[in-house]
Amino acid sequence: MSDKFYVKEFSGLLTFLQSHLHNWARNKIKQRLQTGCVSVNGVTTTQHDYPLKPSDLVEIGASSKPLGETTSQLEILYSDRNLIAINKPAGLLSVGNTKETQQHALAILRRQLSRRSQEIKLWPVHRIDRDTSGVLLFATSREVREAVMAKWDQAEKTYLAVVEGNPTPAQGTIEQPLRLDEIQYQVHVGEHPDAKPAITHYKTLKTTAKRALLEVNIDTGRQHQIRAHLAWLGSPVVGDERYGQVGERMGLHSLRLKIIKPNSGKELVFETAAPASFMRLIV
Repeated sequence: MSDKFYVKEFSGLLTFLQSHLHNWARNKIKQRLQTGCVSVNGVTTTQHDYPLKPSDLVEIGASSKPLGETTSQLEILYSDRNLIAINKPAGLLSVGNTKETQQHALAILRRQLSRRSQEIKLWPVHRIDRDTSGVLLFATSREVREAVMAKWDQAEKTYLAVVEGNPTPAQGTIEQPLRLDEIQYQVHVGEHPDAKPAITHYKTLKTTAKRALLEVNIDTGRQHQIRAHLAWLGSPVVGDERYGQVGERMGLHSLRLKIIKPNSGKELVFETAAPASFMRLIV
């Protein structure tokens, strides 16, 4: 069974769905889109900003897979007795929250690695946003996590970002402090008694008429740091509905993480190429 709506005025698809599905959570609407449950005039689309025109028929079907079962296996980039690095897909939480306790990277990886006779324990070393893809690191004990975090200031965190417009200058450093508004769950940029230092380095790798591909390195790891800093610069991340505009997916990918390996003192590097869904944004 599906819900059917006829379009009366020009609109983007996600905006239209939100205006008609009043009792649905935003994440539920996005999940239906991402799993191919929405069609326009009989043709399935996952494009959030799909242009609608009057008389179009929009249908929303049941989820093809129950929430919590859409991802069952994660790509493991590195594994030893102390550390496990994965390639987290966009759209998946790093760890659970009060609303979602099953469908997140930590829970999926635990189920994936545990055996009937032994349940593996994992601790997140860091987190990346739900809609960011790429390298995510876990420790197999609290002690290992703390050992990695003790030298986190020496870690190198490299991202790829597809942004709106072409940043000026093409390469630079943003040193604007950041402050999280916990009520709006949005980061504000600029001086404030509660703001914390944040440093973001970026350089342009490729440009098109309307967008640019950046390599981004962060000296600090504030919440939403890259997203807020690039929006402040005037080039918000593509598909970032909080600091820019909604899109097919957010143009942010955790490309590489370099850490100091506990006990050995040696450098350890985890890296994963950006997926096709990310690269399609820079065309």
